[in-house]
Amino acid sequence: MAASNFTDVADFPLRTSDKLRYADTDRQGHVNNAVFATFLETGRVELIAGDALADEGAAFVIARLELDFLSEVSWPGTVDIGTAVSEVGRSSFKLVQKVFQDGRAVAQAVTVIVQMNEATRKSHPLSENARQRLLELVRPAPGT
Repeated sequence: MAASNFTDVADFPLRTSDKLRYADTDRQGHVNNAVFATFLETGRVELIAGDALADEGAAFVIARLELDFLSEVSWPGTVDIGTAVSEVGRSSFKLVQKVFQDGRAVAQAVTVIVQMNEATRKSHPLSENARQRLLELVRPAPGT
């Protein structure tokens, strides 16, 4: 997985954080594995919604999510999320993300996002503006 070569949140062009909530914990006292998908969403949505990448009448959907759990996350605290684009296609793009707590990698993911036409429910080509913004965020993994 390309995210494995990113060793620090500073390696990523997009960075954000999430505050952990007591409600995020499970019976073992650590943050529940389902919450990791929420961390990834935080990083993803800042790009997609913040940069208004979707065309009018189109929306972004997840076509694939590959998530590796690397370590437990403990409450209280925060996590830092790094996001980079690894590929840009005709109607889709691939993100690599990594989640850190106290500088330690706790999860990594690869997500394929497809722009979908809301009327036809089929893939919809990325606009030139969206393609250019995504290409600005393409980063080779450090050391590759």
